[in-house]
Amino acid sequence: MLRPNRMISTAEVRSVIEHGEVIENYPEDTRGKSCLIVGYGESKRFIHVVCAPKEDYLTIITVYLPKKGKWSDAFRVRKKS
Repeated sequence: MLRPNRMISTAEVRSVIEHGEVIENYPEDTRGKSCLIVGYGESKRFIHVVCAPKEDYLTIITVYLPKKGKWSDAFRVRKKS
């Protein structure tokens, strides 16, 4: 909350889910099958959304701005540690 430039709006999350690209699948996640989606937010900034589709709803697990040092290929490929 102290860094407004890092805040992510509900509209941005919705846009990523509706128009983004699934870049990782987690079929064995303890919370149930889930995936990582990358998409654009305001000002064309990249946003990652981890979510788990259920029969009647979508669970949002986490949403964050990916760090350049950890991702390549327009934040679509996780860099090896």
